[in-house]
Amino acid sequence: MSKFWSPIVATLKPYVAGEQPRIQNLTKLNTNENPYGPSPKAIAAMRGAVADSLKLYPDPGALALRQSIARFYGVEADEVFVGNGSDEVLAHAFVALLKHEKPLLYPDITYSFYPTYCRLFGITSEEVPLKDDFTIDLADYDRPAGAIILPNPNAPTGIGLPLAAIERLVAAHPDQPVVIDEAYIDFGGESAIPLTKKYDNLLVVHTLSKSRSLAGLRVGYAIGQRPLIDALERVKDSFNSYPLDRVAQAGATAAIDDRAWFDETRGKVIESRERVAGALRQRGFEVLPSQANFVFARHPDHSGEALAKSLRERAVLVRHFAKPRISDFLRITIGTPEECDRLVAALEEIV
Repeated sequence: MSKFWSPIVATLKPYVAGEQPRIQNLTKLNTNENPYGPSPKAIAAMRGAVADSLKLYPDPGALALRQSIARFYGVEADEVFVGNGSDEVLAHAFVALLKHEKPLLYPDITYSFYPTYCRLFGITSEEVPLKDDFTIDLADYDRPAGAIILPNPNAPTGIGLPLAAIERLVAAHPDQPVVIDEAYIDFGGESAIPLTKKYDNLLVVHTLSKSRSLAGLRVGYAIGQRPLIDALERVKDSFNSYPLDRVAQAGATAAIDDRAWFDETRGKVIESRERVAGALRQRGFEVLPSQANFVFARHPDHSGEALAKSLRERAVLVRHFAKPRISDFLRITIGTPEECDRLVAALEEIV
């Protein structure tokens, strides 16, 4: 506490990011990073941007990047918004689209930045409980609301909703903005981006941190009809006109354009995910069905905290959430086949 703090500061409970430790020979499976690295074309483009000129400001509208994203998804460039990671894109969406008199709805077990943003921006919200099997029941969202945000697949569960269900939700709330946070959609789900042509209340948010292996670059984007994008731009330009530097824009553009690398690496992650899920089930774990680059699992005979501690002692780092209903689960990022083998071997010693 300090007498110089603004009144809001003492009330905040900041988001806690996954640990980034400096431990030798660590198998790091705690923050859902892609183990295969970015496209070589993206690396070359970033080197070129550094060699070119960093004395000039970047394009504040990131037009080349927005054009590449638009081509990839078959939309217009002015229907694309880009920002400093999907977290910043989401923050702008919370301010521009999700703050209304009626409450914002989101799941009770979900991405923990949502309640953080609500506290920061003074947004009234209601958490909608997941079902006992940790799935989202969209019927529970049929209540008075100012807006809705859902991750699909959900995090940290990894469970996804089919596109038809997302469309029913969006269609059922024509007077409320609906944000679908698709950070993990490329690992097995069906994106709602095509629905943005039909529904003027739908915004879809993506990140390049997961399926395009650029977690260290911090690039995210949103797609929706022009009035929604205009709202995001108004907030962005009232906060930071240059959120993406020249290197980030160059690397992200090349990564979007390299479809072959994208398809190859995400295919490897999906294959390893199914292998890990099977290995965990063989060893007595309950594993929730995942469409993400991680699995969410618990063992009936071991607490999540104890498992995480025992794995760490064996230089395997996973994510444990000490929260109601999920405290016995571990969220395990899918690594390379070798990293997955080290995880399974460590669990063999523990369980």
